[in-house]
Amino acid sequence: MELTLLGTGAPVGLPRPDCPCAACALARGRDARAATALLVDGALLLDLTPGAALAAARAGHTLAGVRQVLLTHPHDGPAVELPAGLPAAGRVPDGRRLTLISGHRVLAVPLDSPGTGYEVTSPEGERLLYLPPGGAPAGAAGMRPYDMVVADVAGRPDALARLRAAGGIGPATDVIAVHLDHDVPPGRELERRLAALGARAVPDGTTLTVGEYHAVPDLPRRTLVLGGARSGKSVEAERRLAAFPQVVYVATGGLRDGDAEWAARVGLHRERRPSSWRTEETCELAPLLEEPGPPLLVDCLALWLTDAMDRVGAWDDEKWAAGGERALKERTAELVAAVRGTSRTLVAVSNEVGSGVVPATSSGRRFRDELGRLNAAFAAECEQVLLVVAGQALTLRG
Repeated sequence: MELTLLGTGAPVGLPRPDCPCAACALARGRDARAATALLVDGALLLDLTPGAALAAARAGHTLAGVRQVLLTHPHDGPAVELPAGLPAAGRVPDGRRLTLISGHRVLAVPLDSPGTGYEVTSPEGERLLYLPPGGAPAGAAGMRPYDMVVADVAGRPDALARLRAAGGIGPATDVIAVHLDHDVPPGRELERRLAALGARAVPDGTTLTVGEYHAVPDLPRRTLVLGGARSGKSVEAERRLAAFPQVVYVATGGLRDGDAEWAARVGLHRERRPSSWRTEETCELAPLLEEPGPPLLVDCLALWLTDAMDRVGAWDDEKWAAGGERALKERTAELVAAVRGTSRTLVAVSNEVGSGVVPATSSGRRFRDELGRLNAAFAAECEQVLLVVAGQALTLRG
């Protein structure tokens, strides 16, 4: 089954008309995108967008053989001139099947939001799933892996998590991101974010073969995300696991009685997390790393170190010299060994300190030094290390 993406952008295209944002300013050349529309084997057009005939011609195709035009968006949208010779655009009711004269079979997939998704099966049996902007399958369960999924990956990464949990996305499924808008900067940043979700983007006019082998992005199994206060490091870490089901979020900070400001911070983190994630409030990381299970997101190592230093009396100079330093090294070594031996996917967050004012107390300097050592030892066991500065993720390794 041959799929040509006549457009890969949001309904208004990218750059957005008259939008002054940086992402739109950068969306030029191959990063400029028309509204998403798919041409399947020259016989089926999914979504009718302005300039469809011209877009097909630029891609080396024609719409002369199109026998069916199907709409997916929540509404028909603004009137679009129907190219000469095309059948009227329609929509298949949820759960209904349609067989084209070309031999393609189309199933309308119910969504959790307005709109219609389509599962397209070729005469040879290849299977494609196409979802509209903001759409995810409703009640997905017991699926066979699709050969290709074309969806709003940037806007609804949880749709991929749902499909993975249901079996609709397997190790060989080619996931293509479309409906791309200005909420993600184009170019390398878009590629990096999509790769973390197991997806990729292609320029407008690209023709793909559904079912043909394509290397799925290689996801790092262990990642350390470093950054300063309010740098966006936690958001970056959460984003890296947004497309995976049953993530275990390990909160090392816990709750602090009577501290309203801390409770508000914890609440914001909880609101960002998908409802399918489970939260563990603990500093006992080694046992979690040693047992098999779904991905772990640990936030953060600085709070884990604070707890570890509390346990060994590291804030007191005499206790530190009398055995606290040795005890902390043993606990840190236990954690690093668990990271080395874990079979789980792991994303950990930590503060990057030491670039500012030298702490005025010996205990403050001790914490700074020990966190630097912990970060270095932890990073040595990770396939990927990121540094987040002003919301921008810089790859240090991987």
